[in-house]
Amino acid sequence: MDLPIMELNSGKISIDFDDLSHTYRRLTYRLEHCEADWKPSVGLFDSDVVDGFISGNTIDDVKESTLTNTLYTHYHLDIPNDKCRPKLSGNYRLSVYDDDDTNHPLLTACFMLVEPAENSMGVRLNITTQTDQSINGEQQQVEMLLDFGNYVVTNPYQQIKTVILQNRNWLDARWNSKPQYVMSNSLRWSHNQDYIFWAGNEYRKFEILSTDIASMGVDKIGWDGNNYHAYLFPTAPILNYLYDEDADGAFLIRNSDNVEINTTSDYMLTHFRLNTPSPYPYRIFLNGDWTYNRLLPAYEMIYNAAGGYYEAVVPLKFGYYNYQFLAADGQGKLSSFRIDKSHYQTENSYQSLVYFRPQSGRTDKLVGYANVRFIKK
Repeated sequence: MDLPIMELNSGKISIDFDDLSHTYRRLTYRLEHCEADWKPSVGLFDSDVVDGFISGNTIDDVKESTLTNTLYTHYHLDIPNDKCRPKLSGNYRLSVYDDDDTNHPLLTACFMLVEPAENSMGVRLNITTQTDQSINGEQQQVEMLLDFGNYVVTNPYQQIKTVILQNRNWLDARWNSKPQYVMSNSLRWSHNQDYIFWAGNEYRKFEILSTDIASMGVDKIGWDGNNYHAYLFPTAPILNYLYDEDADGAFLIRNSDNVEINTTSDYMLTHFRLNTPSPYPYRIFLNGDWTYNRLLPAYEMIYNAAGGYYEAVVPLKFGYYNYQFLAADGQGKLSSFRIDKSHYQTENSYQSLVYFRPQSGRTDKLVGYANVRFIKK
């Protein structure tokens, strides 16, 4: 229930993925440092970024699935490791390659390393339902105070970059909003129009833990001779506020035994349905941490005119999942239109990332991070 973020030189980032076959592939990875806007850093040497090797390292923790209908090979990687230890704070993009084709990555995984507490700026977040647009209405307002600490900031508008997220979702990220108050040792954002978010409604949730028993949120399980199918209970737009404890879009791979989850959890074709008598003038997408918080074709809902509902079928590994519906325009850009009506009481988490570049510095350091959860009392 947090971003893939950790303190520099403290802990580890774990990256896990499956290749849907039992054929071994020799996979390697490359680590790339990025600026605050996720563009590759160009002013750094490899030796500035890591101790060890920045590319060509193999992924050696490889295991085949056991007793699963869907055959797959599980790959696991920890950063840092003996071959690759990042030296800088900031954004990182890890790309995985087949050793036979190092020009086209099979996948990328992004994470962040923040300066240790003694080298960080102080970040405080406050969430209120009293906004300039409404009081206890459909929005939530983020307020932020940034204390420079030991950093010398001579030009905050150029040296400091900020990002505010709701529920770790980069689709609606708020970048570099100007603070209302600039002090000698701090910045403050108060009643900032850019930091007003739709509160939304609680996420829907379900579990697929076994091919034998329908778990939470699952209507029935089927078998077509080749694949298992999980049919979720059909849902409809939620107009009233409905409290239901959720994980703000997070998910967790697990199975009913919760043993060797990475290699004994099967895959199921999971059927989603949204009932509505007529189609919307927007494209509708499933969204959660497991969709990488991107509007990808694999997660688009298609309208079934004969049945009067949107539907999607997604192969998912056993686990606990949260999801919501998002609307996009014809160009695939996030729309403000909401399937479920927004309510100020909704419990959401908010994340703040603060980057700093010293005078004559060559890259953006991640010097501040805060994560708070709004709970209406």
